[in-house]
Amino acid sequence: MTERSDPQDHDDERQRVARFSASIDPVLLKDFDEMTVKLGYNRSTAIVAAIRNFMVDRVWEGDGGEVVGAITLLYDHHRGDVTEALNAIQHDHKGEIATTTHIHLDHNNCLEIVAVRGETQRIKALADKLSSNRGVKQSKISILRN
Repeated sequence: MTERSDPQDHDDERQRVARFSASIDPVLLKDFDEMTVKLGYNRSTAIVAAIRNFMVDRVWEGDGGEVVGAITLLYDHHRGDVTEALNAIQHDHKGEIATTTHIHLDHNNCLEIVAVRGETQRIKALADKLSSNRGVKQSKISILRN
């Protein structure tokens, strides 16, 4: 691996880049390049995004690390005591919840977006508790590394 730094500012870590080479199937590379063009990326930006996503996935699958993200819930607020249950869980996890957004979709259905920040295992536990409530039709968690 070859490192290159900006001669104007050697102390600023953001100014440093590492160059590397990789072996890749030419068909996969062609498909990757086509997708990057379609998305308006350049190859380096797309590779950096892929590496970051790969690393976040490993933290999420592993035992720990700090993450940020959102838990999205679609639920029928007329089903049992789902609204009260979701509120109680959120109050119990106020340390991990930055904010929530509640949207009334129609007479029965609500969308709730819970912005979270904290240790992986606590975020997983919160997502599991919210998602497993009767009345929750669908849930999705999106996690990023801070």
